[in-house]
Amino acid sequence: MTDLTIRENITGSRNPGSFLIMFILFFAGLGFFLAGLSSYFQVNLLKITDTSEISFVPQGIAMLFYGTGGLGFAIYIFLTILWNIGSGYNEFSKEDNLVRIVRLGFPGKNRQIFLSYEFKNVKNLKFLIKQGLNPRCNILLVLKDKREIPLFPAQFLLNPTETEKKAIQLSNFLNVPLESLVVLFYAKDTSKKKFYILYNIAGIV
Repeated sequence: MTDLTIRENITGSRNPGSFLIMFILFFAGLGFFLAGLSSYFQVNLLKITDTSEISFVPQGIAMLFYGTGGLGFAIYIFLTILWNIGSGYNEFSKEDNLVRIVRLGFPGKNRQIFLSYEFKNVKNLKFLIKQGLNPRCNILLVLKDKREIPLFPAQFLLNPTETEKKAIQLSNFLNVPLESLVVLFYAKDTSKKKFYILYNIAGIV
């Protein structure tokens, strides 16, 4: 960070949470898969318990299904970690008057995702907190054409206090308003889906 540039590196898939979920899914999936095979071949393939006497239909088939699914998801997460999906950086430069958002995607022609916006097209910043069973917070870059660009991956468990400090710092740097929204729950209407915003604290920082 300098007086003219703010750069925020994004970790992406190579974070402790991804490794933890991968290991849990792998070992759980492997356990179910071996249990299903044990019931089919009538030979115990698990050391921790004997599953050879479980009937293959339907328990064994269900275990094979869950095991295959768990192993499949574990392999998928492993590949995202290997390719470091979602990593990159956010850069705010007063020298160029540009906001640059760079991310790595899946291998291919468009592996690197590059977005850039001029300062003059930035309407404001939005500090968003979603409470409930799956709490999240993020900073959104709101453009004058009403598009809202999240600055951090959705799966990141960000500290609300630290994220709010970053939002205030960025709003001062860009010289734009900062809006804070707290979403307590999500409701489904008979005609359309909508967020119920119970608190809306807006102001110029």
